[in-house]
Amino acid sequence: MANQSGPLQRPLAVMMSRTLCAISPDATLLEAARVMRDAKVGALLVQESGQYSGVVSESDLVRKGMAEGQSAEETRVRAVMSRPLLSIDSAASAHEASEKMAEQGIRHLAVSDEGHIVGIISIRDLLRYFKNWGGL
Repeated sequence: MANQSGPLQRPLAVMMSRTLCAISPDATLLEAARVMRDAKVGALLVQESGQYSGVVSESDLVRKGMAEGQSAEETRVRAVMSRPLLSIDSAASAHEASEKMAEQGIRHLAVSDEGHIVGIISIRDLLRYFKNWGGL
């Protein structure tokens, strides 16, 4: 087990992406895919009335949208998004984030600070971190 100063205890605030890419639940899957492509991200926060209500990921677009025969031009993000938005505190460790993602079967996790979403961390971010700084 790593001690408090070990690599697994490094706060998520250091690893997370602070750039929050968001989309409306009324946007189409095609619009979401294009925003993801242009921003080079695998997930978007879904923002409704100034609040984040969920997340839509590449997996959601494929598994809940295209694989089910949904039209990318007509189907709305709200039909495939994952909700509620799951988050973890920015002071949590990479290990805690990894465990939460595994338990929930998700690849993206919002990061919060005092109840406000301040970033997002992906399984890819954690893999990169563990590769460079230590294993589980």
